Amino acid sequence: MRNNDLVTSATRQHRTPAATARPRLIATDLDGTLLRDDKSVSPRTVAALAAAEEAGIEVFFVTGRPARWMDVVSDHVHGHGLAICGNGAAVVDLHGGPGAHRFVKVRELARENALDAVRLLREAAPGTVYAVEQTYGFNQEPDYPKLHMEVPDVLRSAEELLGPDGPAADEPVLKILAFHPEMDPDAFLTLARVALGDRANVTRSSPSALLEISGPGVSKASTLALCCAERGISHEEVVAFGDMPNDVEMLTWAGQSYAMGNAHPDVVAAASGRTVANNDDGVAVVIEQLLAQAS
Repeated sequence: MRNNDLVTSATRQHRTPAATARPRLIATDLDGTLLRDDKSVSPRTVAALAAAEEAGIEVFFVTGRPARWMDVVSDHVHGHGLAICGNGAAVVDLHGGPGAHRFVKVRELARENALDAVRLLREAAPGTVYAVEQTYGFNQEPDYPKLHMEVPDVLRSAEELLGPDGPAADEPVLKILAFHPEMDPDAFLTLARVALGDRANVTRSSPSALLEISGPGVSKASTLALCCAERGISHEEVVAFGDMPNDVEMLTWAGQSYAMGNAHPDVVAAASGRTVANNDDGVAVVIEQLLAQAS
């Protein structure tokens, strides 16, 4: 089995909710999960994360965010200091604080696959517009809406951005963002998965019709599985938290998993358990319970 084949959207495990293995690693999404809606980490959550680390349980942040948006949690990493970013496209060392993040692992989207994805999705869903996320840069098409925290470095067509003479042509592409101004988000996701097949992995984490396209087999789950294998941690020893479709594979893979009270229906169906909403510190509630049971 190849590393990229560890977990895909087509290989869902069916498990009973109960898991008996003592947790060795907590994997949590950020937006809509660990973070409150105002993007803060509550004092209760900060304390729960620190207590987990003190008890010998590693904590991994596993997010669709790029590395440069990780400042909100940089102060809360302990020990290893690693985070999985870009839906599994990169593992980043957050030690050193803002501006000093280091890429430990990159699972890029090959430009040939990226160009195929752009073409096929344009044909399947006319009106789709794109942005390109690279390790250090963010570029977009002129018609792509202002959806993110930053001004793009370059405005060009996706074909130009991904071409051999495009900006930062020597820098890995982590993912493509595809937006449609009219389609239903879940319908757009289904259509894209059919259109792209095995050329790329497609998911979403936004309430709008914004898709995130990564390399084949690249997901939060598959990269988390690689990181756990390097540490001798089995999936039964992992507790995972999430709220959106880009968390489904990770929640299915983990021995114990929790959908937030505010989670998408697909996430609720995938998880083995449920906690309260992100604004009510749902991750902290479960961590506190896990630590109490272990004492």
